Amino acid sequence: MRWLVTGAGGMLGRDVAARLTAEAARRGDHVVALTRAELDITEPGAVRSAVAEHGPDIVVNCAAYTAVDDAEADEETALLVNRDGPRHLAEACAAHHARLVHISTDYVFSGEARLPYSEDHPPAPTTAYGRSKLAGERAVAARLPGSAAIVRTAWLYGAHGRSFVRTMIELQARRDTVEVVADQHGQPTWSADVAARVVALARQPDACGIFHATNSGEATWYELAREVFSLVGADPDRVRPTTTEAFGGPAPRPAYTVLGHGRWERLGAGPLRPWRSALRRALPLLR
Repeated sequence: MRWLVTGAGGMLGRDVAARLTAEAARRGDHVVALTRAELDITEPGAVRSAVAEHGPDIVVNCAAYTAVDDAEADEETALLVNRDGPRHLAEACAAHHARLVHISTDYVFSGEARLPYSEDHPPAPTTAYGRSKLAGERAVAARLPGSAAIVRTAWLYGAHGRSFVRTMIELQARRDTVEVVADQHGQPTWSADVAARVVALARQPDACGIFHATNSGEATWYELAREVFSLVGADPDRVRPTTTEAFGGPAPRPAYTVLGHGRWERLGAGPLRPWRSALRRALPLLR
């Protein structure tokens, strides 16, 4: 099987590429992982050329514009990457009969719910970033209705790149106390767990539509910060709760974006491991 990973320089892209590379020898797969510098998905000609040259059976799109606050002032750029880029990939995949697995986000929801969002819950993004990601989902679904899978994830941390978890590890060593938002609820998620699930999903050609890939359970940023402090041997009481309003910022943050995992049951798979278990396993790789 031939694979093409886009956005392979990012946190999740690197983990997907590493997972595929580790499996390649055993399975006889061929893996090409391209960073943004190697393939800009906003360039339709470059996308067509890359898919034609490498002839993938499966494309995993991890490329994205993720600057949530910046997107409020530059929604055009966010749409260029998060809507037009996936559309170019979907068109190239359709032309070459390749399967596309596209990564999306919890920000497609409003955050006003009080129960986990199911995969078929109506999206209602409140940010420019969320609107751009929803537009990308719809572009992929419109062009590959029977062969694409869309995987929404959230609150990612991993061995590569910046993340909230890595920031907390650094701040506990430099500050006596840290103020952290306690009124946003989500699911801390290890990118390596998502990568494993994305690869497994991609290998099932009949698994199409929308899936949610987050570690199970839920937490606030404040609860996550306390758990990080505790795991590195710092006093969790040094973490002080604050509010979203106190922090401010150009883009509104959804108060509740816990995602449901019901569609995995149809594939004979359960949700990803609980977030605390994943964090304990991942933390040595981040330190």
